[in-house]
Amino acid sequence: MPPSLPHARVFDRSTARPAPAIGPFSGFIRVVCRLYLAVCGWRLQADWPRGVDKAVLLAAPHTSNWDGFLMLVATGGYQVKLRWMGKRSLTQGPFGWLIKALGCVPVDRSSANDVVAQMKEAFGREKRLVLAIAPEGTRELVPNWRRGYYHIAQGAGVPIVLSVLDYGSKTISLSGAIDPTGDYDADFAWIRQHYEGAVRAKRPEQFTTGT
Repeated sequence: MPPSLPHARVFDRSTARPAPAIGPFSGFIRVVCRLYLAVCGWRLQADWPRGVDKAVLLAAPHTSNWDGFLMLVATGGYQVKLRWMGKRSLTQGPFGWLIKALGCVPVDRSSANDVVAQMKEAFGREKRLVLAIAPEGTRELVPNWRRGYYHIAQGAGVPIVLSVLDYGSKTISLSGAIDPTGDYDADFAWIRQHYEGAVRAKRPEQFTTGT
């Protein structure tokens, strides 16, 4: 069990209650998503944190394209619309509206633009925004997680909600949440303990929490 921190909390995994409905179809989507997970042998664990409409959702492990799909289904089961960062060019052209509707938050990744600042502005504009970020930044093995998710959450003043995708137990858990303080080393020491040990990635040889 991660050590106690005044700005962090571990979630009870005995129930898996959804967030409040956000539209006329959210209940239908919830039923379909949960039915799909049940048929495939997956379970959701822990309630969606009450009152959390804006958050960075830390999505790990991320070693396969299936991970992203499962996270979309899981958040649908929680009645939460999952958002993700994508190149601005994806949201331009005749099908740009569709990419946005699917959850893309457009960003300009050129060197002259600060992604953290762009995401801070996006959180400020939106009434609800749950932004999924894979801390590895790639499906390949990396020695250390990237820190972008942490800086975005801190800059936007939103919590980091930890989602744990465990292929060993076939569970998708909301393990806990932490309000970033700026002391990355101390906060990351708490975060990494949610993913170390028994959590099994789709491709275990490609997953590490790093240092």
